[in-house]
Amino acid sequence: MNDTLQKFMFENAGVRGELVELPNTWQQILANHAYPPAVRTVLGELLAASALLSANLKFNGTMIMQIHGDGPVKLMVVECDADLNLRATAKVREGAVIADDASLSELVHGQGKGRFVITLDPNDKMPGQQAYQGIVPLDGESIAVVIENYMMRSEQLDTKLWLAADAQVARGLLLQKLPMNGGYQTSQEMSLEAMAEHEAEAWNRAISLGGTLKQEELLSTDIETLLHRLFWEETIRVFDPQLPKFLCNCTREKVGNMLKMLGEPEIKTAVAELGRLDINCDFCGKHYGFDAVDCTQLFVASSVAEGIDSPSISQH
Repeated sequence: MNDTLQKFMFENAGVRGELVELPNTWQQILANHAYPPAVRTVLGELLAASALLSANLKFNGTMIMQIHGDGPVKLMVVECDADLNLRATAKVREGAVIADDASLSELVHGQGKGRFVITLDPNDKMPGQQAYQGIVPLDGESIAVVIENYMMRSEQLDTKLWLAADAQVARGLLLQKLPMNGGYQTSQEMSLEAMAEHEAEAWNRAISLGGTLKQEELLSTDIETLLHRLFWEETIRVFDPQLPKFLCNCTREKVGNMLKMLGEPEIKTAVAELGRLDINCDFCGKHYGFDAVDCTQLFVASSVAEGIDSPSISQH
């Protein structure tokens, strides 16, 4: 089974949809971490949501979804670029005890201070251009509801999401109501009032059909079967599938630049105490080692000294 994102559109109705399944990407993410089941579920749902939303962006850059938590989970991050390259990670507080059925609120919003951040970071920024960032409270008991609320507030787009993840796969379904006249042409002239009524009926019918989807069914059923099972009475247009994949863009140079931001005095003190600095990428597990000479070169050379050590289980 390959990672697949399938776009479709209702003919003669202003509704578009997407289905995504991410078995391979999800397995590569989980291979580097042993997350508690509840954390795994939420991170997998966030991963599927990121792919679904990114596929509709006409944007040459990366969408970064972050949940900053005040509970057992400190941070969840998912990144997806314009080519649907994905990576994800989560940070759990040391010593945290997490029930297998812990809710999103219990994981990241225990004291009411959790927040959800979406950043759009262009690849080729114009002079002075900054990444766009939207920050909202965690308003909802699931990732799907949080994002639905975000889309309505920030984009004024009716959006419905069904998300699921387990130890094998992360999957999701997205439906969006397009603006008036968006996405279809009627075969007969209609008044604006009649068209608005037609679109409202089509949207309500679409989300009613989507609402019949059970989580177990979403996790265990392939895209082609789901598409037929849910919308077999509708006339839909199916587009060529897209192929998301796992890709981590970490490099030794990026890690070196991160160390430089800490400042030379702090780096020298750390090297004096530890002998060397060992950094593992939180996303892919790749290990980067910097000895005293490497750290000195960070502040005198124009580029970071080459060299990647063998993978290590230590993280800093």
